[in-house]
Amino acid sequence: MKTIIEPFRIKSVEPLRQTSAGERAGLLAEAGYNLFRLRAVDILIDLLTDSGTSAMSTEQWAAMMRGDESYAGSASYFRLKSAAEELMGFQHVIPTHQGGRRSGSYSACYASRDA
Repeated sequence: MKTIIEPFRIKSVEPLRQTSAGERAGLLAEAGYNLFRLRAVDILIDLLTDSGTSAMSTEQWAAMMRGDESYAGSASYFRLKSAAEELMGFQHVIPTHQGGRRSGSYSACYASRDA
């Protein structure tokens, strides 16, 4: 068997609890098949959320350290705005922190009480 290595170094690791197929079936049944009733410690790979499941690259960590945390007028916002305009042709950019809030803001723009 040919050994394939990852083309990067992992800088941060976290031990994960691995469950057997039987344990997972039992946990799902106990939660009434409601994924929101499962404990995060019992989840090996989270395919429900958009929260990510892997280590961050050195470029991602560096970007966090370069981030300007000013509430308004930050350099980070203007970099985001410039990238969105260049890549997508967007004239207006409204950054939001989380997916749920983003979806709510987007829906409010297109929803109608009369529909």
